Amino acid sequence: MDGTMVNNTPYHLKSWQTLFKKYGLSDLQPQTYYTKISGIPIIDTLKSLFANADEATLRSLLKEKEGLYREFYAPYIAPINGLENLLIELKEAGFKLAIASSATMDDIDFVLNHVPVRQYFDVIIDGNRVSKGKPNPQIFLKAAADLNILPQDCVVFEDSLAGIKAANAAQMKVVGITTGQTADKLQPSNLVITDFTELTVEKLEALF
Repeated sequence: MDGTMVNNTPYHLKSWQTLFKKYGLSDLQPQTYYTKISGIPIIDTLKSLFANADEATLRSLLKEKEGLYREFYAPYIAPINGLENLLIELKEAGFKLAIASSATMDDIDFVLNHVPVRQYFDVIIDGNRVSKGKPNPQIFLKAAADLNILPQDCVVFEDSLAGIKAANAAQMKVVGITTGQTADKLQPSNLVITDFTELTVEKLEALF
């Protein structure tokens, strides 16, 4: 979802940078965020940053980070160009669709309450539904199982390096989208796009 259905990556980056500054951590550079944090569950990143924090403190930090993100992003939230048209075409063609996101369900609801595409998805998997976050493939394998589809028959849309690693580990096809990384970084992908206007059902079927 993040960086794939909506281009919220700059606002996640800004919220992390604000958190880093508040708690006296080193300045967070964009490239560090894109390679080390983007696509990975927030709680996993917080555990690595605040190694001595207890569970209650980590949950408080997570809530603070997400509050900052929503405050920054709410005035600008919008779907990636072509998203709804592609979802309509895929549903009409008989595809099953899932959201498989490292985000919390609160964050998924935040996006779907502003971008009304929830009705196109058969399954929604949030980060709390799995025990291992990306780059582990567990979240994508869980989505495939819930859809009753073999992993090798699935296509994953991803903007993060961790997500692409997870999709490849799941032996799924991958379409990279360049909201946070250049095309050469989003590898190995089967296809790379800038937005969904570049895709058709036929192009996705051709990946198989």
